[in-house]
Amino acid sequence: MNKTGKLNPNPTRASDDASVTPERSAQMALVKARNTKPEMRVRKAAHAMGLRYRLNLRSLPGSPDLVFPGRKAVLFVHGCFWHRHKNCKLTRTPKSRIKFWEQKFAENMARDQLSYQMLRKAGWQVFIIWECETLQVNKVSAILKKVLLRKSSASAE
Repeated sequence: MNKTGKLNPNPTRASDDASVTPERSAQMALVKARNTKPEMRVRKAAHAMGLRYRLNLRSLPGSPDLVFPGRKAVLFVHGCFWHRHKNCKLTRTPKSRIKFWEQKFAENMARDQLSYQMLRKAGWQVFIIWECETLQVNKVSAILKKVLLRKSSASAE
C-alpha cells in the first residue's frame, strides 16, 4: 500500500516513491500526454496533405496518437526521452533515482513493442515519428507520404 492507503500497482517502486519531493511531483504533473507540440506539428502536416485521422483511439492497443481507419494505419508521435529514441541527444537518463528510471523506461519500451505487435497482428500498419524528427519537415512528410500511399479501404471497394 502507498501513503494514501491505496494498493500500489507496482510494489517494486514503493521504496523510490518516498524520495519524490512535492516540487518534483508538481514538475512531472506538467508533462502532457496529449496535444504536445510535436504531436500538433504532425497533425498540422497530415491535415495539410489531405489526410484525415482520429485521435487517440482507446479501442486500439497503445491508443495511437493518430489513427487513419480507412487506410488501416496508425501513427505514434513518440517523445525521445520517454520512449528511448536510440542515438538521440534527447534520450538521456536522469542522474537521480537511476534504478527507478531504468525500470520505467524498460516498461515503456516493452509496452510499446507489445502494442505494435498487437496492432500488426490485427492488420494495422504502424508508423512512428520521433519528437526530434518533428522539427524536420522532410522527415515528417516522408512518413506521412507512406501513410498517404496506403490504399484507402473506400477506394479499394
